[in-house]
Amino acid sequence: MRKVAVVTGAKQGIGRAIAIALARDGFDVAVNCRNEQSAAAAREVVQACMAFGGDADCFAADVSDFEQCAEMVRKIMARFGRIDVLVNNAGITRDGLIARMSEPQYDEVIASNQKSVYNMTRQVTPIMMKQRGGRMINITSVVGLYGNAGQLNYAASKAAIIGMTKSAAKELGGRNITVNAVAPGFIETEMSGKLPEKARQAMTGAIALGRPGTPEEVADAVAFLAGDHAGYITGQVLEVSGGITM
Repeated sequence: MRKVAVVTGAKQGIGRAIAIALARDGFDVAVNCRNEQSAAAAREVVQACMAFGGDADCFAADVSDFEQCAEMVRKIMARFGRIDVLVNNAGITRDGLIARMSEPQYDEVIASNQKSVYNMTRQVTPIMMKQRGGRMINITSVVGLYGNAGQLNYAASKAAIIGMTKSAAKELGGRNITVNAVAPGFIETEMSGKLPEKARQAMTGAIALGRPGTPEEVADAVAFLAGDHAGYITGQVLEVSGGITM
């Protein structure tokens, strides 16, 4: 029986690369997007996944909403019958300096980035417990490790994910469920492409390898943690940052 992976926020960027990498490695993939307006892009990811010979499907749900997560997981189980890997990737930025950051700017980022991890973990945990095993991989950020000016909300959400990862790893380890996090650094995505050139140069200058990473390099780290060779790894934060935090 083929294993099934769920990837949230998978219509573009890192999420898209993760979904395709898992399909490449033999998983059937549930590709999550936020709503029907973004489903066209998600369906393109589904087609890219199916090119590897497995199954894939698109599931629209706002993962910051607990009930939408519950309904999506029910649909995934009806479609595939199991969930072996959960990748909590969905996230947004609403950057701003503390003195001008609005409450909605803060709340939206916490809901999309951090509460979504709780929502999906809560829904999938009983399934993995019943199956007597599973892998959860949470996408955090190096910003959650060292902070970043203008990203109080984003840093808070990503630091919280690290704490959640370690707590869940301790709680679920006895059920043969591993829980790890991947912390990307400066990655070439649609989001990072909007940065001013001066900011891009400053960030690149801080990277030991002297270049930004690619979504595929993050995806390969996730695929490793989802695969057979990572069965004795849990509660860890794997940086994919080119050495930016050294």
